[in-house]
Amino acid sequence: MVELADIFRLHGPDYRAQFADRMLPSHLRAMEQIEQCRTEALGGGLYFCDHCLENHYSYHSCKNRHCPKCQNDQANAWLENQRDLLLPVNYFMLTFTLPEELRSLARSHQQTIYNILFRASAAALLELSSDPRFVGGKIGMVGVLHTWTRDLFYHPHTHYIATGGGLSDDGRWLASRPDFLVHVKPLSILFRPKFQAQLKKTDLFPLVDQQTWNKDWVVHCQPVGTGEAAFKYLAPYIFRVAISNNRILSLVDGQVTFSFKDSTSNQIKFSTLPVQEFIRRFLQHVLPQNFVKVRYYGLLSASNRHLLDQARQLLTPTASQSAFSNTDPEPRDSLDAPRCPKCGALLRLIEKLKPRTRWPP
Repeated sequence: MVELADIFRLHGPDYRAQFADRMLPSHLRAMEQIEQCRTEALGGGLYFCDHCLENHYSYHSCKNRHCPKCQNDQANAWLENQRDLLLPVNYFMLTFTLPEELRSLARSHQQTIYNILFRASAAALLELSSDPRFVGGKIGMVGVLHTWTRDLFYHPHTHYIATGGGLSDDGRWLASRPDFLVHVKPLSILFRPKFQAQLKKTDLFPLVDQQTWNKDWVVHCQPVGTGEAAFKYLAPYIFRVAISNNRILSLVDGQVTFSFKDSTSNQIKFSTLPVQEFIRRFLQHVLPQNFVKVRYYGLLSASNRHLLDQARQLLTPTASQSAFSNTDPEPRDSLDAPRCPKCGALLRLIEKLKPRTRWPP
């Protein structure tokens, strides 16, 4: 099976030779780390299987958040850490999409535009939901940035999971309807000027076509059930990378073929791209270094956790805190220890391997 790392190892040097002077440091770093992931370059260990009586090498992962190999187990760990945020209410998923006219600017100025996208969308939702015609109180929200379509085109947008209700100024819990949080039309109207106001504070505002501020901006809202279901719904958006290895079908004569599910027909389709175009499409979804792609607002923000506790007491004064799973997780040591590829038994470490000091060009 062809993996993203294989494509980078085979064609990355040519890509960098042609475009390195225009590539962002985060893109160069991601390529290098994905190429080295689980190879001798990062070191690891020599293990022995007491059952098969054979030695096995296990190399360290790169831990880059854009690496398909390193994100598989992160969603469950994140879900476990969200336990304290759950409320026994209905939740909603909202999506704010950046208009096409701003995407070229966003691709060139990711840090600035992505931050504005978060601030404007969160402020719009908090303001409208506080209106007495809707919730009338402070809701809780967790948002995540997402930048790609299933066929790897650039499509920046934010997803939010929001509580179906909020805490009023006088300390009461105000529940929304199970199937309705806010109207998306006024929400999109609020979103646009808030983004515009934020962009005016930067040097980028004159670069935007003024017709952008006269068109309708796209916002969606849908109910997603309980808190447990809502956070499980959001988790894949947080840890999914632009393409997984199992979707890459072949690399033949400099052409990469991968599969994707068409969002309109729900059918599996295939795309074949020149390898340089495939690499370009993937890299445009690599985020700036240290960029925070998951953010908390309203009741879920760190500064308002006391209000979240107050809301929980109003909703479940005697109930115990809910959990994501009724089963005890496997011990951490068992999850971290490599297993024999033949029999599945835990392997025994017999020698640590140092990282290689040089990586072939």
